[in-house]
Amino acid sequence: MKKLSNPSCNIDPDEDRIREECGVFGIFGLENAASLTALGLHALQHRGQEACGIASYDGEKFHTERHLGLVGDNFTGSDPSERLKGHISIGHVRYSTAGQTTLRNVQPLFSELAIGGFAVAHNGHLTNAYSLREQLVAKGAIFQSTSDTEVLIHLIARAKEGEFIDRFISGVRQVDGGFAFVAMTEGVMIGARDRFGIRPLLVGRLGDSYILASETCAFDMISAEFIREVEPGEVVAINSDGIRSFRAFPKTAPRPCIFEFVYFARPDSIVGGKSVYEVRKRMGHRLAQESPADVDVIIPVPDSGVPAALGFAQELGVPFELGIIRNHYVGRTFIQPTQQIRDMGVRLKHSANRAMIEGKRVLLVDDSIVRGTTSTKIVRMIKAAGAKEVHFRSASPPIKHPDHYGIDMPTREKLIAANYSLEDMTEMLEVDSLGFLSIEGLYAAMGEEYREGESPQYTDHCFTGDYPTPLIDRDRKIGSAKQLSFLVEVA
Repeated sequence: MKKLSNPSCNIDPDEDRIREECGVFGIFGLENAASLTALGLHALQHRGQEACGIASYDGEKFHTERHLGLVGDNFTGSDPSERLKGHISIGHVRYSTAGQTTLRNVQPLFSELAIGGFAVAHNGHLTNAYSLREQLVAKGAIFQSTSDTEVLIHLIARAKEGEFIDRFISGVRQVDGGFAFVAMTEGVMIGARDRFGIRPLLVGRLGDSYILASETCAFDMISAEFIREVEPGEVVAINSDGIRSFRAFPKTAPRPCIFEFVYFARPDSIVGGKSVYEVRKRMGHRLAQESPADVDVIIPVPDSGVPAALGFAQELGVPFELGIIRNHYVGRTFIQPTQQIRDMGVRLKHSANRAMIEGKRVLLVDDSIVRGTTSTKIVRMIKAAGAKEVHFRSASPPIKHPDHYGIDMPTREKLIAANYSLEDMTEMLEVDSLGFLSIEGLYAAMGEEYREGESPQYTDHCFTGDYPTPLIDRDRKIGSAKQLSFLVEVA
């Protein structure tokens, strides 16, 4: 373990969070497809707040519109389908990152290929993108973005056999990692999911129209019916004749991302047939069984800690209170030059509800602890509001390994649980006690049994170090194995 030191206060509080790549949505068969796509992206806004885009096809030509910022700031005020005409539309929301952003990386990406126009939106990360990019550039390919998604476009463009769907499958078979693609060409919408189903992709229906989306909450937004998940390794092609299924990869035991339950998915979504809200509540129940505390009040760190904190309070029979009020009208926290104002940064989004805190023994519940910087500042805020004691619980196990499948997670050196003991972390976070949900408890909350030494049912590498796919770029130490679009760019 490293020598004990306090977490840096120079980090933007927003950076001490786990962030997923994005959300995708697509609809086939309605003339106002772009308008419904905008609504679907509204429902998926929690998966990405940095940028958004929509592409459509009207039977003759493609239309695209991409923006930096939120869906509501760019696709409201007028009907998007008036300028993005057509009966096919796909959309994308991109997550917020500390790196510089340029419009060229905003999706859907569009290209004119020899076999027709092609637009694609991607959720996830290709773990061999750098290696493929090197090979393609060496053969004369010219890239227009720094996104790993563009690698797929070049692979499809160079495929020589069959119809477009055959070339698409040929391209998908050459990439590895965690991905969900929603794409469209002339008269066809396509969806594809990685061989382990790490990143989510679902099929829905609205009347005679088919829909693809990252979460069921997007179907709820437009009153569509959830049909099924796109299976791991499956490619679906949707046209006026209906939906066809293809296998890009042989069937294997699925391993969906466990963080959909811990953090990413909206609580009202259904993932793998399970209510995300109910699973998070059960995480709290199990956490209370494993790591109880003699306290007066249970307080969630909003918003993701709310269901688990409610379950924790119910299990212990201790009052649940909203002791932290979140300001939903603040954008990205700015980094100020002075230490004093940096320390106040967390208060831009979180305020202590003193009436629920003063003079009480408080237990805080959050979905996870990454660096620990924001957790420390929240603890200090609770103490400043008059708490007698402050205890902290994480509704997930200690995060000890970085992600390579579409989650922007720090390197191992920056993960507090990877470098310090529980005793040290308790001191660093300045709390009276600290506890984490066990990996066995996490699986139990999902109605599963964790079997150590066997292939897990979920992609849980952030806790266990068990990565389901080869990490080709990481092992070759190419580009620090970070997604291309994370690189600093010149606009």
